[in-house]
Amino acid sequence: MPSDHVERYAFARQASHCEGIMSQVNILLESDGNELEIIEFYIEEQLSNGKSYCGYYAMNVAKVLEIIRMPEVTSVPSKHDKAVLGTFNLRGRVLPLVDLAKWLGKAAVPNDAPKVIVSEFSGIVTAFLVSGVTRIHRINWNQVEPPGQHVQSYSRDSITGVVRIDEHILFILDMEKIVSSMDPQHANNQLQATLMQIDTVDAHNFHLLVVDDSTSLRNLIKDTLEKAGYQVTTASNGKAAWDCLQKLKAQAQEEGLPITEKLHIVISDIEMPEMDGHTLTKLIREDSGLQKLPVVLFSSIMTDVLRRKGQSAGADDQISKPDLPGLTKRMRAVIAAKLGK
Repeated sequence: MPSDHVERYAFARQASHCEGIMSQVNILLESDGNELEIIEFYIEEQLSNGKSYCGYYAMNVAKVLEIIRMPEVTSVPSKHDKAVLGTFNLRGRVLPLVDLAKWLGKAAVPNDAPKVIVSEFSGIVTAFLVSGVTRIHRINWNQVEPPGQHVQSYSRDSITGVVRIDEHILFILDMEKIVSSMDPQHANNQLQATLMQIDTVDAHNFHLLVVDDSTSLRNLIKDTLEKAGYQVTTASNGKAAWDCLQKLKAQAQEEGLPITEKLHIVISDIEMPEMDGHTLTKLIREDSGLQKLPVVLFSSIMTDVLRRKGQSAGADDQISKPDLPGLTKRMRAVIAAKLGK
C-alpha cells in the first residue's frame, strides 16, 4: 500500500464522515481468529562504515490515529529524554514528538520528507518521527515470533515480536515502554500512588496469572501486585500462558482439586506474539478443566470493537491500561462473583 494511501487510511479511522472506510476497518478488526493489523514503517540509519541501512518496524494499526508530514516543532528546554524533539500543535492539541531513531540509538539519514505517526494508547497521545511509512499488513499472531536476546539487545529491549514478511523482517515495537521511558520520575511517582490505591485485603490468598508481551509492563504489573501482597505468575504471550495453565490443570487433577484452588484469575493483554488474548480466553472457555477460571483482559487499546471480541471470547471483564487500582478492584469483584472468594 503506497504511503499516501496509508496516511488517508489511518486518518479515516478518526474521521466520522468516512463511514464507508470505517466500516471496512471495523470488519477487519471484528474478524474471528488470532489476527491483527500492523502498520509498517522504516528508519534509514547511517552505519559507522558510511553506508546506510533500512530497518523495518511495525505497530498495531489500532494504536494509530493518523500519519502526517513533519510539523513545526517547538523545542522543550526540560526534556527528560534526548529523543524528545519538542512539541507541536495538532488542531489545538499540543503533542510531544519523539525521534524514534534517536530513542533506538540510531543515527538517522537526513530525510527531506520524513513521516510522523500520531498514536494513542493507555490514554496517552504521542507522535513518533520515522523515515517513512510503507503499508499495512493483516497477519495472524502465530506469524509473530517472540524476540531473541540478540534482537532485544539491539533495540533497548523494546521489541515485542518479529514478523517475516516478503523479503524483509519487521520488528514490532513496545510502544508503551518507549512512552513510559520519556519521564521515569513521573512513572515512579505513579507507581507509588498506585500502591496506595490497590486493594490489599487478604491479597496473599489470591494467585494471579499475568500475561503480557511487554517485558516492562509485565514486570511493572508483577512487581506492583506482589508489593501489594498478591501471588503472581507471569507469561510473555498467550501460548506460554496456555502451556502454564495446562501444567497447573494437571497438578490440580493429580491432587483431586479444581483449578480454582491453584489459580484464581487470568489477567491478559490482547496483542501478543504466537497467541493473542482473545484466543487464549476462548481456549480457556472451551477447556472443561479451565472454563471456570475468571479471565480479565487488560489492554492499552480497548476499543468498542475489541470489547465485543472480548465478550464473544468469554472474558469476565475488560479494563484499559494502565489502571492498576481499577484492575485490582474489578478483578476482586470478578473473583467474588464467580468463585465466591
